[in-house]
Amino acid sequence: MKPAKLFIALSIAASLATGVHAQTSTNAAATISKDDAARLVGIAQANIAEIEAGKMALQKSSNPDVKAFAKMMIDDHTKGLEETKKVAAAKNVTLPSEPDMAHQKLAAELKAVPADKFDLAYAKRAGVADHLNVHASLKKDISMLKDADVKALATKLEPTVAHHVEMAKKLATAVK
Repeated sequence: MKPAKLFIALSIAASLATGVHAQTSTNAAATISKDDAARLVGIAQANIAEIEAGKMALQKSSNPDVKAFAKMMIDDHTKGLEETKKVAAAKNVTLPSEPDMAHQKLAAELKAVPADKFDLAYAKRAGVADHLNVHASLKKDISMLKDADVKALATKLEPTVAHHVEMAKKLATAVK
């Protein structure tokens, strides 16, 4: 190949390589650290678990206050999960579609609780205890997350979860 043609071919190859690199850099910008991705998965897990526990409460409880709380959990956490899915899609993070093992265990335990004891068990375990854990995690996440979008999600969800803690405490006291 003549030097001029070789120079043109190399220039084209370099331009293509630079374009591919620029495209790769753009895709890389959509990814996040493993820690931030793990927290995003954790946020999804919390939402999934509350939706599933709420559905169980709607089926097992006959208490209108428990049913109203469960409906609020389903509605609020469905909305939270949809927002989490949007952030995850933008960050190339695959989210789970079912509760993690700890929440599957909790669901099995709640399912085994006799009907006359279910309302209190649900209010204390899926309501108060689980929301206290999630709230503490979100507050920690807000201070530690590096990705601005994931941090914004945690910041947006935190007041809702704080409200759920208070509502769950009131419910647990009411159903004693």
